[in-house]
Amino acid sequence: MGRRKHPAKIEDVARRAGVSIMSVSRALRGVEGVSEAKRAEILRIARQLKYVPNSNARSLAVANSNLIGISLPTFAGEVFADILNGMRRTFATAGYASVIDTTEYDPEAELAWVRRLLSWQPAGIILTGLDHSSETVELLKASPIPVLEIWDYTSEPIDICVGIDHYRAGQLIGEHALSLGYRRPGFVSTPRGFDTRADSRLAGLRDVFARARSASVLSARPQCDSSFATGYQGTEELLDTGPPDIICYLNDHMAFGGLMCCQARGLSVPSDIGLVGFNELDLASVLPKKLTTVRTLRRLMGITGASDLLARINGVARVPAKSLPLELIVGETTRRQPGAGGEV
Repeated sequence: MGRRKHPAKIEDVARRAGVSIMSVSRALRGVEGVSEAKRAEILRIARQLKYVPNSNARSLAVANSNLIGISLPTFAGEVFADILNGMRRTFATAGYASVIDTTEYDPEAELAWVRRLLSWQPAGIILTGLDHSSETVELLKASPIPVLEIWDYTSEPIDICVGIDHYRAGQLIGEHALSLGYRRPGFVSTPRGFDTRADSRLAGLRDVFARARSASVLSARPQCDSSFATGYQGTEELLDTGPPDIICYLNDHMAFGGLMCCQARGLSVPSDIGLVGFNELDLASVLPKKLTTVRTLRRLMGITGASDLLARINGVARVPAKSLPLELIVGETTRRQPGAGGEV
């Protein structure tokens, strides 16, 4: 796949720096025996060559060839738990162990995790999403270790990817809202840049309404500790400044917070306002009204991604990028608007 097959060795760094292998080792480990000027030069050369030291990793008492490193944004919620369950069962069946870390959506934390993983020489690496630092991408493209990007989709992954097209998801929601005659949409999510998948969905929603009605999409991005609170507060903001006739949320948990806000304001859903969630989480099945949402095949995504990574590890050709289907689930929180015509 056009990736470097022979990563830099400690001998390459020593040769470029004009020092012994022991001096390189001392510089990289930060121990005495190398001047600060020479240490800085060695570190600079190691970065240029993208050299990653091979740690003994004594705390990981597994064969490196059977280790899969997995990076997730968070352990909270069902989304990544469902993906992880699909992956881990597939790996366990094939005899692979996994080690997991969370980044809390911080690219620098992901970079630090990737550096540790590369030093352990795992069989494969899994990253969530596509928004990595440039240094992370460079390190992984220079490494021969197979890499899977999960949950998001691009036609040009680092190595392979299995996910969904979040821009298309926003379009799907927008098309549904238009077909029912909604004209003033709103969107509630996390702060801009925190989750680029939220930004992609909002872009898809905006493009649909801009083309069909030349209409803008209101957005609220409160800084809250929970999805429920984000949904509630974001809905308050939109109702005070809009108001919209339909609100779309980053996930079903936010939609639940929005439903509670509407009830507190004395608004009837969907008579006064429509609500749309995302992911078809378990919560959506127990709400007072069945939530209109989008089904994502998260467990299948985990299984498919793990299977493709195992194939990649074992030299079996696979399509480098796969986008799984999305399905709009029409519930009781949206309805055709009075005076609306046919499909738009």
